[in-house]
Amino acid sequence: MYISQNYSYAILRPLQAEILAQGGEVKWFLEGNNVNPDFLKRDEKTLNSIHEINQWAPDATFAPANSIPTFFPGKKVAVFHGFDAGKLNKKGQNDHFKVRGCFDLYCTQGPNTTAPFTALQKKLGYFKVVETGWPPLDQFFNGNSKPSHIDETDSRPTVLICSTFSKRLSLAPKLYDQIKHFSESGKWRLLVQFHPKMPQEWVNKYQALSNDNLTFVETDNVIPLLQSADVMLCDTSSILLMFLVQRKPVVTFCNKAPEKHLLDITDKNNVEAAIDYALTYPKELVDNIEAFCQELHPYTDGKSSQRVLCATNELLHSDEKLKAKPLNLIRQFKMRKRLNYWSW
Repeated sequence: MYISQNYSYAILRPLQAEILAQGGEVKWFLEGNNVNPDFLKRDEKTLNSIHEINQWAPDATFAPANSIPTFFPGKKVAVFHGFDAGKLNKKGQNDHFKVRGCFDLYCTQGPNTTAPFTALQKKLGYFKVVETGWPPLDQFFNGNSKPSHIDETDSRPTVLICSTFSKRLSLAPKLYDQIKHFSESGKWRLLVQFHPKMPQEWVNKYQALSNDNLTFVETDNVIPLLQSADVMLCDTSSILLMFLVQRKPVVTFCNKAPEKHLLDITDKNNVEAAIDYALTYPKELVDNIEAFCQELHPYTDGKSSQRVLCATNELLHSDEKLKAKPLNLIRQFKMRKRLNYWSW
């Protein structure tokens, strides 16, 4: 399990559980300073160098990332760090569908992810694509996760506020006054959770709003948090798509792809009315969410991890020959420099 962010623990642990249940062995490699080893559980084993990885010689490495060192032994499997939220880079391109010559297998989340990657597979030929569903969402459907922030004595609706870190897209600075007002009025229970890369200035400002009505949450597993809310207020963060998979409404502020499965607003003065409306779970909106989820992530059986492992094993035992990956010398050099690994 190759990770570089704390949220990756929750993405890969359901897959780890499935591998262990089938008699396999799992070890973790934590890369960089953005991943906290304190989140490791007592029974989780680590590899602490590339030398140790080479000695252990894994059959496959799973990564919720855009790239992975190709000099690792075994197959490299991409399981994604989130859904496609429609964000475009400075060149106007969607990085969610950009391949970097690193992976042997992409385990896609649903039809709207599978189709673009299948087209790339046919064009490039050095990786396979299998639609499996997304492992962290197994917890929604298999009963292994419970809401983390439920107060049985409080009958108020719960609103989860999430935001991306991008200054251009983030609601955190734009809706601060409104959210401060909500925290003072006590109309709803508010839970606030930000992307790990959110500027500390805004983390501090929202933490300072904490009171009986607002709780600021920092966690390595957002699934129990998502289960705790009735409605989400968000911007263009991919976490809103995880919330939608529960078939719960999301109010967005200036979303970059405001389709009919979202309640998108562009006037900050309309935030309260939009949340009130979302809390009624209007039928047309609920139907639109259902139709969207059938394209995004149609799997509700809690067995996506099983499908990822099955696709990986099929690749390991297949006689099919894939084309050679591109050399990508510059990316390889950067990876080796980052990991301080120069052996060949």
